[in-house]
Amino acid sequence: MNTTTVLPSADEMYAALVARDSQYEGVFFVAVKTTGVFCRPTCTARKPHRRNIEFFPCTAEALAAGFRPCRRCRPLEALGDAPPWIAQLLQQVDQDVSRRWTDGQLREMGIRPERLRRWFKQHHGITFQSYLRSRRMSGALGQISVGQSVTGAALDNGYDSLSGFRDAFQKWCGEVPGSVKLGASPIIVSRVPSPLGPMVVAAGDDGICLLEFADRRMLETQFKRLVRLTGRPLATGDHQLINRLACQLQEYFAGARTEFDVPIQLAGSPFQMAVWRELLNIPYGRTKSYEQLATAIGKPGAQRAVGRANGDNRLAIAVPCHRVIRSDGTLSGYGGGVWRKKRLLQLEQHQTRLD
Repeated sequence: MNTTTVLPSADEMYAALVARDSQYEGVFFVAVKTTGVFCRPTCTARKPHRRNIEFFPCTAEALAAGFRPCRRCRPLEALGDAPPWIAQLLQQVDQDVSRRWTDGQLREMGIRPERLRRWFKQHHGITFQSYLRSRRMSGALGQISVGQSVTGAALDNGYDSLSGFRDAFQKWCGEVPGSVKLGASPIIVSRVPSPLGPMVVAAGDDGICLLEFADRRMLETQFKRLVRLTGRPLATGDHQLINRLACQLQEYFAGARTEFDVPIQLAGSPFQMAVWRELLNIPYGRTKSYEQLATAIGKPGAQRAVGRANGDNRLAIAVPCHRVIRSDGTLSGYGGGVWRKKRLLQLEQHQTRLD
């Protein structure tokens, strides 16, 4: 499964959704914000308003963004022409999301656990047990993001108590309990949509301290670093700065914003801080090479260290590390994937030409 496939345009996907075009089966999945459900493009359910949907290239990303699979079109069964035993198992999972499946219970159904693991990894990029955990956590986070109380969302998605949900959330985000200061106000974590996939955002009253694409492999590491650097716990919820950033991201992707004015928090070594501040000086629609960036901070020849600092940037887009390229003009590593880096640069350069 390739989670970095560039999707068709939103207009093309919405037209395919309305037409229930089977040619787009497996190309994208559509999630409905008002119901918390994601579907195949050929789902027979009534079509939602355009403003209420998000598109995803794979089921794993839709789950990570807080959506659950549709019971009508069963998107988890679509990619691999699921055998009957998979359909039966997923039906039972739908009936009770809180159930903890053991290998013994699977064998009682005639399902070999290792076969189940291989099928999920092949068709969805995650194991069955990872799917169950993601289903519970993403369902709870999705409900919280649309206004459900934390307690209600936790109980609805199979957690025995609020403390149980918090423990699971801390494991998911990599919180280090020993590094948290007693009585410290929490950093609020939520998600925001974007045309390039869902993003995870974290904010305190002093500013936005994390903005990453939800499928970034370093996300857990970044959470651990954030807690260690701030000494503050993490909690899901709503925050005015997150709402403000979400609006500014919409304007950015629409070509109506070239700078972000929501306050941000930078925390790192003196060298990292110097690199990140210089990133903020790269104009919209322009690029710098790693060599130029190293020279700009007074460290000529340190382009490799600059590249590592770029990779450690926790504020994608807002601190524009995507504007740094190789000296020959080619694109290199980007935490959200080189394909996203290319799309961001294309967006900015296209808008600059129009202006």
